[in-house]
Amino acid sequence: MDDADLSDVIMQYDHQGKVLARLSNGTLGLEPNDEGLFIYADLSKSQAAKELYEEIKNGLITKMSWAFTVAEDKYNRETRTRTITKIKKVYDVSAVSIPANGDTDISARSYVDGVIERERREALERRKRILKLLINMEV
Repeated sequence: MDDADLSDVIMQYDHQGKVLARLSNGTLGLEPNDEGLFIYADLSKSQAAKELYEEIKNGLITKMSWAFTVAEDKYNRETRTRTITKIKKVYDVSAVSIPANGDTDISARSYVDGVIERERREALERRKRILKLLINMEV
C-alpha cells in the first residue's frame, strides 16, 4: 500500500449510490496496515450516512469491501491462487451486504469511543517498541 494512490477515496454502500464519507473533506480516514486497510468515517453529515450508521450499529450490516486497481500480482498455477502484491489506486471503501472477503468487519462507534480505541492502539504500539528496545538491550 506504500505507493497506492489514496488521493480521494469515498465511502459508499455496496460500491454504489450516494457518497457517505470522503477523504478529501475529512469525513473518511484510511490507515493501511499489515492486515489490509483500517478505515474510520464520520457518518453524521447526511441523512443517508446517519441511516448507514444505525444499520451498522444494529448489526444489519457487518462487513466491508474496497474497490481498487492492481499494480502488481502473482499467480500460482498449482494452487490456482492469485496474490496481489501492489495496489495502484483505491477508489472506494464500502459497507456491504455480501463481501468478497468474509474476513472483513465493520462496527459503529461514537466519536469518543473511536478516539479512545485509537489512543489504546497507539499506547500498545509504544509499549511494543519499548519492550523490543529492552529486549535488544539485554541481548
